[in-house]
Amino acid sequence: MARKPAELDFETTLLQLENIVSRLETGDLPLEDALKEFENGVKLAKLGQERLQQAEQHIQILLQKSDNAPLADYQAEE
Repeated sequence: MARKPAELDFETTLLQLENIVSRLETGDLPLEDALKEFENGVKLAKLGQERLQQAEQHIQILLQKSDNAPLADYQAEE
């Protein structure tokens, strides 16, 4: 039985998203199937983003509790 997207951990979410991308890239899916896969992929991408944000918040909370851990904004590479 497949788990609901909200129950998936980040790694499983990422793996499923990668599988969807692979299936879409082949171009072999009928339009309706491709749209369903795309919709599912968007949901998984959003879920993955939420999981990452939750992890970042958790880390910030842990660092704030430690007097020795300096906090700094994350600088993404461009």
